[in-house]
Amino acid sequence: MIDALARADSAVATCADAAIWALSEHDLIAALDATHRLQQRLASVQLALVRELDGRGTPVAQGAASTAVWLRHRLRLDVSTARRLVGLAASLDVAPPAVRDALASGAVSVEQARVIADTVATVTASAGAEIADKAVGVLVDWAARFDPALLRKLGTRILDHVAPEVADAAAAAALAAEAARVARDRHVTISEQADGRLRLSGTLDAEAAALLRAVIDPLSAPTGPDDTRCAGQRRHDALADVCRLALRTGTLPENGGDPAQLVVTTGYDALARQLGAGTLDIGLRLTPDTVRRLACDAAILPAVLGGAGQVLDLGRQRRLVTGPLRRALVLRDGGCAFPGCDRPPRWCAAHHLRHWADGGPTSLHNAVLLCGHHHRHIHQNEWTVRLGHDGHPEFVPPAWLDPDQVPRRNHYHRRT
Repeated sequence: MIDALARADSAVATCADAAIWALSEHDLIAALDATHRLQQRLASVQLALVRELDGRGTPVAQGAASTAVWLRHRLRLDVSTARRLVGLAASLDVAPPAVRDALASGAVSVEQARVIADTVATVTASAGAEIADKAVGVLVDWAARFDPALLRKLGTRILDHVAPEVADAAAAAALAAEAARVARDRHVTISEQADGRLRLSGTLDAEAAALLRAVIDPLSAPTGPDDTRCAGQRRHDALADVCRLALRTGTLPENGGDPAQLVVTTGYDALARQLGAGTLDIGLRLTPDTVRRLACDAAILPAVLGGAGQVLDLGRQRRLVTGPLRRALVLRDGGCAFPGCDRPPRWCAAHHLRHWADGGPTSLHNAVLLCGHHHRHIHQNEWTVRLGHDGHPEFVPPAWLDPDQVPRRNHYHRRT
């Protein structure tokens, strides 16, 4: 397989260097069709590899919290793309062979294959495997004419075409299966953009959507004739208001040992001169005006930092990593320090480099932030954690994973 992929890579490189401008219109269209078909066939191979790696547990064995997180780090994907890849691999794994064959031959696209797999799963649950096999053939034929969205819509009435005698009885079962699919697909993704903002995307089920509307709608109405905000901006501000209200209740659960709260780091002199920007504990930057506004209603906790950002003085040491010491860890690590992990500080606990039970001190130089998964992973496997020459944590992998045992670091939380 590796040799075949290398030859395919060489062939694609030849095409990339070809003089496309010299092709006729007919050849351009034919080449476009061929590249699309090849892209789907390669996707079929990639999904098979993802299924096998996931089944073997390779990503988790190498320290990743999940296969999706491992793919994001390995292939440099955004996490939503990695999750879709794992989800599609799982869907095709249980789909009839005809669905995988259609994708492998380039007859259907990746998204069409997912629609067909979901539809066939619904038909199987409501009408049986024999009728589902008939549905596969019809859906693959339809895929030659319809895009994924229309194919999914047509698929809701597939039984009218392949088994009209059971269509009505199966409609109720299909509705229940659709509800289960909606519950499975519910998610909210928070993606950090290059300029420090966050992008929200996701899909809510009917109940969560109704709750969001009930809370957001009254807060996002125009405040008067002078309100120049567009509808999207009003909804943005309403969501921020909801979060502020939730924080003020004082009933939210703790995160990583601290109350739910905003933590902003800024220089004292710059704050006093109204010139200093601030940094949230999740690494995002705030303008000087925003920092000043938040400081009007905040507890201000001093910290003395060295030139390289090391925390030099944060008060007395404690047995538990809480209060000033935890804030020092957040300043230094920015989140889970394990390589490739993007879990924020509030999802993390402090790990003693030299275990407290073995006499290790509770200090900044003997602690590192780890999420729950990587905290367990470090305790159960042969990784070594230490502080580098600059005072930041680095992780030495076991020899079976890297014979050279080259130290690794987390780059997701770097602020400079």
